[in-house]
Amino acid sequence: MNLADRLRAVVRPGGSAALDTRFGGTSVAGGTDALVNRAQADRAAEVLGGEWREAGRSASAEPSASAGVSGRQASRPRYLVIDRQYSAGHRLGRVTVSDCLPVADGLWPRADLLMSGDRGPDALRGPLLFFDLETTGLGGGAGTYAFLVGCGWFEGATFRVRQFFLSSYAAERGLLEDLANTMGAFGALVTYNGKSFDLPLIDTRFLFHRLSAFYSGLPHLDILHPARRLWRSSSATQSSMGAGPRPAAVPCRLTHVEETVLGHVRVGDVPGFEIPGRYFDYVRTGDTRPLERVLEHNRLDLLALAMLTATAAKRLQEGAAGARTAREAHGLGQLFERAGMAADARACYARAAGADATVAPYADVDPCTCAEALRGYGTLCRRERRYEEAADAWRRILALRHCPAPIARQASEALAVHHEHRLRDLGAARRFAMQALTLDTSTTRVRAVHHRLARLDRKLGVLSSPPVPPF
Repeated sequence: MNLADRLRAVVRPGGSAALDTRFGGTSVAGGTDALVNRAQADRAAEVLGGEWREAGRSASAEPSASAGVSGRQASRPRYLVIDRQYSAGHRLGRVTVSDCLPVADGLWPRADLLMSGDRGPDALRGPLLFFDLETTGLGGGAGTYAFLVGCGWFEGATFRVRQFFLSSYAAERGLLEDLANTMGAFGALVTYNGKSFDLPLIDTRFLFHRLSAFYSGLPHLDILHPARRLWRSSSATQSSMGAGPRPAAVPCRLTHVEETVLGHVRVGDVPGFEIPGRYFDYVRTGDTRPLERVLEHNRLDLLALAMLTATAAKRLQEGAAGARTAREAHGLGQLFERAGMAADARACYARAAGADATVAPYADVDPCTCAEALRGYGTLCRRERRYEEAADAWRRILALRHCPAPIARQASEALAVHHEHRLRDLGAARRFAMQALTLDTSTTRVRAVHHRLARLDRKLGVLSSPPVPPF
């Protein structure tokens, strides 16, 4: 077969029909090909358990296979909508849907404290829409688009999930319009790392089709950031502070937090890097069976996101008494401190450091978490002019074994200030300043400590040279 024959085979009516309905469209070819292709589309909807929609209306309104060619030409590409509902007793590890139901206005008490610092604490409003994408690439960019958009929300005593599956790139505009109608009934969006990936990507798709991304004005709660505070592993914390090697695994991946907090281990789950390849295999072959696990992965992500949001909000409602681990108590203290709730923050820091005499200390507390909690406690006490309590926290930091050097240096400097300006004990102030000098060799900090030592030496009348060569 020469090149001309090959081109004729590509553009012949029967050849183009097979590709059209593979992506959810309607073939313009009559006869057996149209009936076969329509049967393939029906099987795809049956396998994935959804309903074909065309530009916001049900696929049942489209012309039948026996209609004329002009009617089928007027039909537009279709996308698939899959609805699922999880009952109140549905369990994900140790947590059920009934354990996570929001209260008044579709929110949990103190859920607004989970918001990032760029919005006021009263910006969050319900009901909440949990949002997650599965895309054709993991790095973003202009050529990346979402072939599966998952939305979840609490409705009564159940949790509902609606997924929009893009079977054809030509149907993207209709899918986005339908998505916009669904999202319009909610007061805020909840994602996991959506601030960096999901929302910028979907916003780009709306702009590409010249559609108004109305949800840009909605409050956005990215659970990744409070999850890092509450459930990040201590090894990751030590690594970030230079106290050990960086762990190989990402400590705050959604599946990791789901396993740690909810106690649910996914069996047979699709790895994220494999998802784009499965979609491209579907585009080439029309076989939707490998996508069943992709849709289930997306549904589990939405369900885990909703349960983690409810768990974090309930921890905030319970305060220091509700923290299950030292790391969780420290993270609650950080969230309370950022919201200006100093008393609750101090209680959480004391609980994390084992300084609360009314309760037994945590069995899993490590020096890094303890040092961070004592630093937070001391900083809050100093702001409230409770100088003796702050100094006691700094001393306890220096008494810790294997304390991270940056925190120990900060404690030494704080005690040098305390002894110089409040206790007027210049000798002790100089000793703490010298200790800070040995803990941090950065140029900026060394210069600051030298400046303090020079002032203390003038006050003490010491004329000896500095302990290290000057700059």
